[in-house]
Amino acid sequence: MHLKSLKVFCDVVGRRSFSRAADENGISQSGASQMVHHLEDDLGVKLIDRSKRPFVLTPEGQVYYDGCRRLVQRFNALEEEVRTLHEEVAGRVNVASIYSVGLSHMSRFVQDFMRQHPKANVRLQYQHPDRVYELVHNDGVDLGLVSYPRDTRTVRAIPWRDEPMVFVCAPEHPLAEHSTIALQQLAGEPFICFDEDLRIRTEVDKALASHGVSIRNVLEFDNTETIKRAIEINTGVSLLPEPTVVREVAAGTLVARPLGDVKLVRPVGIICRRGAELGKTAKRFKQLLRSEQSATEDEDENKSNHTPTSAATTVTFGTQEETVEG
Repeated sequence: MHLKSLKVFCDVVGRRSFSRAADENGISQSGASQMVHHLEDDLGVKLIDRSKRPFVLTPEGQVYYDGCRRLVQRFNALEEEVRTLHEEVAGRVNVASIYSVGLSHMSRFVQDFMRQHPKANVRLQYQHPDRVYELVHNDGVDLGLVSYPRDTRTVRAIPWRDEPMVFVCAPEHPLAEHSTIALQQLAGEPFICFDEDLRIRTEVDKALASHGVSIRNVLEFDNTETIKRAIEINTGVSLLPEPTVVREVAAGTLVARPLGDVKLVRPVGIICRRGAELGKTAKRFKQLLRSEQSATEDEDENKSNHTPTSAATTVTFGTQEETVEG
């Protein structure tokens, strides 16, 4: 049984599409379908129930997929390791990130990685949090970056960084004149919120409620970029992760102020498939992310050893595609 047929089958299942799997493997859609049919004929069982839309795996197909996925991953990792044993890292890593983390951090990491490994290939895509988990679960990507990371039966979450939340407003807003902002100052303010189905919305609401603060919800969006654009035209104010507004603050289109009476942070983590065999390139990229985490932790520790602590309450609340080549 040819290994390519197993890979095509895994790609069909992982991408939930014969056409996308065919494109991934440089074959026609009918060719991908025929490969799966040949596997079913050889095994004497149906692997995919095509009567449902979208198609689903049969019980036999699920068992076969789980085994083939591990086999293909190990073979790919072995092939890459042997090919690059005495060479530079030259493989590909697939990464999916939520928009706010990807747009605020990933450009720097990709640039650093490409400087270290100019022959490598980084495929980066920005997705909704649920889609990032789905891609990792289905082996659509090697690594995912999400806020409020959580373990699941098939996905392992690794803490990466804590991002401080700050008050954000337009430069002409009256609160822009203050050096720090207390949550009580937000009472009655027109507030631009995250959508209700996002964890960050739940935790912001919880923090405001715990301080007895009632805001006026004027708009809701599912991503930080749209919220920032609404704030820039002075539609309202918001609480956002500090790294996501660095560029706008530097450009003078937004003002960010720390919270004086409470410290809110958004945890961000790396997620990967449990039991997945990462290739050499993916391992190196993961190592780069983790090394930055260690450097940040050391810096924070040094600050805590030399900077007096404040009396602020600490609350940890959890909540397109780009390809870069050397």
